[in-house]
Amino acid sequence: MIGGIGALQFKPAIDGADSAAPGLLQGGVGTQASESVGSSFADVLSHAATKTVNTLQGAEQMSIQALKGDADTRQVVDAVLSAQQALQTTIAIRDKVVSAYLEISRMSI
Repeated sequence: MIGGIGALQFKPAIDGADSAAPGLLQGGVGTQASESVGSSFADVLSHAATKTVNTLQGAEQMSIQALKGDADTRQVVDAVLSAQQALQTTIAIRDKVVSAYLEISRMSI
């Protein structure tokens, strides 16, 4: 399971194509070359959620291809493990956001 989340950085796509690989988010500081420095936190979360959904859909499509006999078992395992890692990362981010919200809501004004 994911131990903790530090600063977030999106892994740049190779040749402009989105990769459905593990490492959806990586710790570190910086931004993609194509993104502006002033992108909002909501945009970052939206992009992460979109990539997670795409990874899950890719794993589902790979599983369907395997049932048809068009995909290798190794490809299916890689796709499913990538989807699992992306989902665990998203759940950890959600838990941190909810925890931060609850902590802020408990503050006295």
